[in-house]
Amino acid sequence: MILFFKPGICRLRLFFAAFILCITLCSTLLNSMAQSVPEFRGVWVATVDNIDWPNKDDFNSDSQKTAFIHLLDMHQRNGLNALVVQVRPCTDAFYPSQYEPWSQWLTGVQGQPPSPYYDPLAFMIAETHKRGMVFHAWMNPYRAVFKTSDPSLSQTHITKLHPEWFLKYGDLLYFDPGNKEAQQYVTRVVTDVVSRYDVDAIHFDDYFYPYHIAGKEFPDEASYRQFGNGLSKDDWRRSNTDSIISMLSKAIKKEKKFCQFGISPFGVWRNTDKDPVDGSPTKGALSNYDDLYADILLWLKSGWIDYVAPQLYWEIGHRIAPFEVMVDWWSRHTYGKHCYIGMGIYRANSNPAWKDVTQLPRQIELMRNTPNMKGMIFFSSKTFEKNPNGWNDSLRLNYFKEPVKVPEMDWLK
Repeated sequence: MILFFKPGICRLRLFFAAFILCITLCSTLLNSMAQSVPEFRGVWVATVDNIDWPNKDDFNSDSQKTAFIHLLDMHQRNGLNALVVQVRPCTDAFYPSQYEPWSQWLTGVQGQPPSPYYDPLAFMIAETHKRGMVFHAWMNPYRAVFKTSDPSLSQTHITKLHPEWFLKYGDLLYFDPGNKEAQQYVTRVVTDVVSRYDVDAIHFDDYFYPYHIAGKEFPDEASYRQFGNGLSKDDWRRSNTDSIISMLSKAIKKEKKFCQFGISPFGVWRNTDKDPVDGSPTKGALSNYDDLYADILLWLKSGWIDYVAPQLYWEIGHRIAPFEVMVDWWSRHTYGKHCYIGMGIYRANSNPAWKDVTQLPRQIELMRNTPNMKGMIFFSSKTFEKNPNGWNDSLRLNYFKEPVKVPEMDWLK
């Protein structure tokens, strides 16, 4: 049987076929280009209370190394390129330190070295760099004792040597942020790590002044009376936090010009009811500026920090602080520095929004389609072991399919 086609129909069909092929090729090309753009793809590895590593009650050095390599290989397979590892959870150390004792979460007894002996920080840095990934040393600036009822504090712990530097709030001990000797001590601890280890960055989280406990005032009245210098208490507290960030920034860059300094604050800087110009359209949310006395925007504007990683652990459409609203707000307040969005993968299946398998992929796409965004950090490592909602597979096979380098910082070249 012979079929006859009108020339016009054939040309039309050929045109549509070519059009579809073109669209497919363009989509593939654009996706490939997106995959090749430098992007920070990090994960927090929490050591406090053995959240992520080492495994609880595992105090054997060899099995700790094996567990860390397993963790590292898992993240490399998923396409990540950065580890943010907590090396100083509570004025203790995951490395040999002249200032602070070995961590109880490493050896079971605070002050006791690893057995067989090794330097965990040196080991972790070497293994991370071996895989072409970057290593950010995560340190808590002011949290001194995880539980004041803990009887196992080493006699060399700084709270034993200088009890006058500390304030009890709830069940924890904190450095008094208004104490200048305490600030200088923290700076020495950080500088010691930068001088001795090949860390790519020093990373602080959101623990400056502590989160409020209902009905309890942070007990810094004596320091305020002594050092307040006519400022309101809120302004004085912010000035204390500003001064240590400035001091640390100068110390880090003096020691190693190319070592980055990054902060991961709570996700809301300030609400519009307190600041109609720069505040975010959030209502009733806790804020860095008014509650934690951390003026993140000042630190970015002043160039004291190289990146900010706001913890946006809310879902898209959240009633108080929607993820999409906060990503947009932070994109307009980076002041030329890098912004990596902190993503709450740990919240998987915690409510209907986080049971939605598209929640995390939509957040990644939204972040990538927003100006001034340079990447993301996931909290936290342990969650990936469960592959919640198949998100490991989604990262490995789609969003992080092609390996990329972390973005360069022009001001550090």
